[in-house]
Amino acid sequence: MDLFSRSWAALRTAVAELPDEDFAQPSGCTGWLVRDLVCHLIIDAQDVLITLVTPAETEPTRNAVSYWDVAETPPTGDDPLDALIVRLAAAYEDPRLLKFHLDDVGSAAGRAAELADPAVRVGTRGEVLTVDDYLSAYVLEWTLHHLDLIAHLPGAADPPAEGLAWSRELLEKIAGASFPASFSDRDALLVGTGRRAPTDAEKVELGELVAKLPFILG
Repeated sequence: MDLFSRSWAALRTAVAELPDEDFAQPSGCTGWLVRDLVCHLIIDAQDVLITLVTPAETEPTRNAVSYWDVAETPPTGDDPLDALIVRLAAAYEDPRLLKFHLDDVGSAAGRAAELADPAVRVGTRGEVLTVDDYLSAYVLEWTLHHLDLIAHLPGAADPPAEGLAWSRELLEKIAGASFPASFSDRDALLVGTGRRAPTDAEKVELGELVAKLPFILG
């Protein structure tokens, strides 16, 4: 849960420190500008708040690993919800409003996570998880979206190293295989989730795993 808080705080800080002109730059998410990604983070924060106050009485049906579904095709940006995010982001007009809303809702989500009992079971997306597993799964969400945020912004702050390491470990469990030790945590996440293509040399190192790439998480 501490890692959730650190990863989420780092991502919100990275957004807060962006100059206004960076919101019109492309993000690492197909079809989304930085402003669209930030709007998506606001929706994510709302989801965290909703989930943490949705207790469940039944046994858990998912954990931090099985929380993630692996899709066969990458998103195109044409999904109705993705398109809605773009329209919502454009409606803000002033990046300062996006920053304010993320700080407002995001801070509340962070406080709710710190106050939550990790053993309590909660419901989300028709599944049941412990709070600990739910927040652990979200470390991967925050870390990947932090990488998406700074994909074309070389001066922006990186995700926390411990968040990158945990996210790599979680992705390897989802994949059922380990990435080569020569891969940095960042490269394992970017290549593993299809955010960049592996180089020819990396394909050799990946061996049979390359045929399973990418792991499109949803």
